[in-house]
This record gives sequence, structure tokens and C-alpha cells, in this order.
Amino acid sequence: MQDLTPMRILQLYPKEDYFTGAAIQLRELALGLRARGHHVVVATRPSPLWRQKAEEAGIPYASLPMRHELDMRSVFGIVRLLREHHIQVVHCHKGRARTLALLAGLFERIPVLILNRGVSFPLDPWNRLGYTTDRVTAIVAVCESIKRGLIGAGVTPEKIEVIYSGTDTDRFHPGVDGSHIRAELGLAPDHFLVTQIGVRSWRGNDHVLEAMVRVARAAPQARLLIVGAPPARIISLGEKARARGIEAVTRVIGHREDIPEILAASNATVDASYAGLGLTGSLRESLAVETPVIGTNLEGIPELVLDGETGLLVPPRNPEALAQAILRIIENPTRAKAMARAGRKRVEVLFSARVKVEKTEALYTRLLAQRA
Repeated sequence: MQDLTPMRILQLYPKEDYFTGAAIQLRELALGLRARGHHVVVATRPSPLWRQKAEEAGIPYASLPMRHELDMRSVFGIVRLLREHHIQVVHCHKGRARTLALLAGLFERIPVLILNRGVSFPLDPWNRLGYTTDRVTAIVAVCESIKRGLIGAGVTPEKIEVIYSGTDTDRFHPGVDGSHIRAELGLAPDHFLVTQIGVRSWRGNDHVLEAMVRVARAAPQARLLIVGAPPARIISLGEKARARGIEAVTRVIGHREDIPEILAASNATVDASYAGLGLTGSLRESLAVETPVIGTNLEGIPELVLDGETGLLVPPRNPEALAQAILRIIENPTRAKAMARAGRKRVEVLFSARVKVEKTEALYTRLLAQRA
């Protein structure tokens, strides 16, 4: 970082998970800001893994209970961090963090308070107040679609900054070798691997299974991999695959750290989400390694996946349309690869971790200057 005064920043995350999309975005932002010379403190719910990783990166770390929005122990923990580190910017990830920070601000001034918004669920009246209050300096929306939703809920447009979630394009790149993943899965060279990353209620996992029934009939070489399922969901999704007669061509596995290699091993990545999303990380990451993608034409996904240019879009909750899109990629590998290459370029320009860090840094700098 040149020609910028180092800032003192607290990243506040009221969860303990480390491998979810929100956690990945937080840690890459913290690492990127630190690399640019800023003093960054990370506070999460108690997590040995977060503590270990933060210490390895040389980032000050604090664990706070953050059990609920009126957790005064956590409020005073935030106050202590504000004073100890002379914090200038508090960046809250999730609404609970915002409320705790607002309460802490009653005891210690917070020059800039920013709230991240990464989902599109409707705001209830209580949550809406947390976005419209003047004590929240700015809101970072992870896509234009979320910004439109916030404006519709009564948030002033000038208060909202769109900064896309970013992908580490040095870690996710076209040269990643996925051959050992294909060997692990017992795939033959002609097997066509369709992968879905993420198992949540709104991810459309059942719709992917339904689509696979149709795909397997038309393309017997197709295989399905679902990644990121907790133990109970591994069992339930396996039972659903068995009930649909596709158990032999379906594999469901838990959380993995070798996602770049899994995506590189895949012939296509699908996201069948039908609610709650901003921009699905697995689609960004897939395009970064030049694996073709299929997503739903919902919320922020069309801002990344330009239908027919950087991937294919289908309506949500439509297994038939999803199956047809998968078959299009199977039948047109040259065209599919060309879309994936175009997608890589789009990720580099708009959706990389580097661009996200630079835009976030610029936002912090501008807001602090306005309050000087």
C-alpha cells in the first residue's frame, strides 16, 4: 500500500465457522487489508481454528460470546477492543454484530461503522432499523440485486456501496490439477462430473438430484458430486439419490478444503439456489478455474453468469430446465469451455479478492475522510 495512512480496523463476525462463504470472504478481506499495511483485528465467536489461523497470519484475534444481540459481555468486549487498538473502522458481518457494535458505540465512539449485506432475505422491522439508522455509516451490498432490495426496504441509496464478493484468483486458476480428485472418486476419463458445492435449505439440492435423474438417462457417463454436507445430510441426500435410482452415479461428501482441485476435476458446476443468495461463491470459483457453470437466474447470479456468454442460467425450482442445461454442456464441450474462459476474465475484472480489497480500502478511506 502506498500513499495511504494505515487504518485501524475491527472485523466483527458473530459466528465460529471458518469454511462457509461469509467466513472465507471475511478472512480474505482481513488478510488483504493487512498485506496493504493496515492494522486489522478479527473478532469471532470462540473458535480454536480462527485463533490458530489468525495467529499464523499475524492478525490480532479476540473471541467474544456474541450469543445474542443484547449480549452485554460481548458489548464490553468490543469496547475493550475499540480502546485497546484505537479502532477507526468497525466492519460488521451479520446483523448481530451490527447491533452489538451499535451498543458498544454508546460507550466508545466508532468513527465509521459498516454493515455487510450478503443475503437477499426480506428485512423485518427490527432489522430494517439497523440498516436505516444514521449510526450505521455505510452498507456494503455484495451485488446490485441486494442494493435494489435494500432501497426497496427504505435504505437511502447513497448509503449503499456495492462491492462484489471476491475469489482468490491465485488459488483458483486454470492450472489447478484435479486429477487426484477424479482418481479418488473412481472416475474414468469419459465420465462427466457435475458438482454442486453447498448444502443448505435453499440451495436446491433436491432439484439437482431430480435433474440428475433426467441427465443420467440421456448421458449415462454423467456423475454427480455434492460437497459440503454435514453428516446427517450426507445420509439423507444419499437416501434421496437411492430412492430416485441414481445412487450409483451420485456421491455426497462433507466439508473439504481442496475446493480448487474439486472444481478443476469437475466438468460443470451447478447452483440451483432459489432464495436468500447474493452471489454464490462456488460459481465464481468455478469460473476462476475455467470450469463451466450453470446457475439460477435469481438475485445476483446474473451479474456474474451472463447467459450464453459466461455460463448458462435456468429458472429456480426447475429440474427439467437444469437437466437440459447440463446436457447442453455435455453435448457442446467446446462452447462450454469458451464460456468458462470468458467467465475467468469476468472474475478477474470484477469478482477477484484483489478488487474487493481495493474497493473496501477505498470505501474506508473515503468515509474516514468525510468524518475528519
